[in-house]
Amino acid sequence: MALNGNMKIKFLIILFLSIYFGCQNEKNVQQETKKIDIPVFNYDSAFYFIEKQISFGPRNLSSEGSVLCLNYLQKKLNLYADNVIIQTSKTKTYDNKEHDFFNIIAEFNPENPNRIFLCAHWDTRHIAENDPFEKNKPIIGANDGGSGVGVLIEIARIIKNNPIGIGIDIILFDAEDHGTDSNVNSWCLGSQYWSKNPHKKNYWAKYGVLLDMVGGENAQFTIEGGSYKYAEKYVEKIWNKGNELGHGNYFVYDKTKEIIDDHFFINRIIGIPTLDIIEYDYQTESNFNKHWHTHKDELSIISKETLNAVGETLINIIYNEK
Repeated sequence: MALNGNMKIKFLIILFLSIYFGCQNEKNVQQETKKIDIPVFNYDSAFYFIEKQISFGPRNLSSEGSVLCLNYLQKKLNLYADNVIIQTSKTKTYDNKEHDFFNIIAEFNPENPNRIFLCAHWDTRHIAENDPFEKNKPIIGANDGGSGVGVLIEIARIIKNNPIGIGIDIILFDAEDHGTDSNVNSWCLGSQYWSKNPHKKNYWAKYGVLLDMVGGENAQFTIEGGSYKYAEKYVEKIWNKGNELGHGNYFVYDKTKEIIDDHFFINRIIGIPTLDIIEYDYQTESNFNKHWHTHKDELSIISKETLNAVGETLINIIYNEK
């Protein structure tokens, strides 16, 4: 059948539109499936940042090591972050002593409202109540205090060298570990203060991730009860990514009891869904690792493989965040 002039024009228009939208769809598919370049987490670097922290000695409240470490962390984060805020206040601890404490907040892309935060505590325990000897002396805290900070400083270094598309806040809480079991509110004084007085007015983030004791050899990170209660979908996202990357022996899907940690107060006070990546040990009475609050919590118990499992998982999470 021969086409008249009008039919030819209509045919050509339809053909042109089909080709145009087909190309656009192909372009969109290519954009959607384009592989994101994920930076490499350097576990040797994270290990070094732990080693550097413990070189200052115990970092319990009002100690010389705390002052030295604060200066180091502030200077280091000033090299990496767009902005660093030191939030300070006074507190009275359960033993009726007054201390100054210092929360360290490092901002990346501070004007971007699409934010998440990563946090850890940088102070260490003032006593070693679980050690058979020298119970009243402060611990060095390579794992409990040092490991989470080491991973986060390495992540800060990576973000500096590999710009990221979302806003990130790295928050290092002070005064987490100067508590007593007889008083829940005696723990996590730095995060309690920040939750009531965030570093920016009307601060909000989609979710937060807390790292605590993330350096022990063969550590298992179970799904802690409070994390599941308040941040279930983010727990699933991170545990699934850890398993996808081959770290299933670290990120296990067992659900375990709720514990008192910084996220406990963040979830209840400021209300930002926050989860805790923390080792759970089935073999100990406390369910923390056997070195917890002892003088054995030193550099020799830190595993680079564990640091890598946590760090690589988080790097993949934040660089895929939209």
